[in-house]
Amino acid sequence: MRLFLAAEPDTLALGAALARGLRPGMVIFLCGDLGAGKTTLARGVLRALGLTERVKSPTFSLVELYTISSLYLYHFDFYRFKHSDEWADAGFRDYFNPESVCLVEWPEKAGGQLPVPDVKIEMKVDGNGRSVTISAETEAGRNCLTRLQDRSSLAPG
Repeated sequence: MRLFLAAEPDTLALGAALARGLRPGMVIFLCGDLGAGKTTLARGVLRALGLTERVKSPTFSLVELYTISSLYLYHFDFYRFKHSDEWADAGFRDYFNPESVCLVEWPEKAGGQLPVPDVKIEMKVDGNGRSVTISAETEAGRNCLTRLQDRSSLAPG
C-alpha cells in the first residue's frame, strides 16, 4: 500500500487508522530518516487509542510504555544504538510478547534480532509531504492492512 501524506494532520490520521487494526502481540516497524514522521505517526496511533498525555520521542529513553485500557503499547526508538547487541543487552526481548503492541523506530539498528514485524511502514520526505509504503509481513499484519485499506479517508499516493 502506498500513500502520500501532504501534511502532519494526514500523518496523524494514518496513525489513527492504523490504531484501529492493532491487536495485542503485534510488532510494527517504523522506518525512515530523521524527520520522516515516525514519531508523529506513533502520536496518531496513541491519540486514537485514547492517550491524552504528551507523546514524546523515546530517542533518549529508548522506550516509552503506554497502558491504554487493557493494551500495553511500547514505543521504541533505537536510533542511538551503536551495536546491534545493545537491544538484547537492554533486556527488551521480554517486551515483545502476545500481550503487547510494539512500535519500533529504527528497527535496523537492532541488527535483525527483533521478531518479524507484522507491519512495516517506510516513510520518506517527499517535497513538503511524506511518501509512505506499508507492507504486511504476517497474517496479523495482512488483517491490519486490510482494515487500513478499508479506510476511505486515506487517499492512495
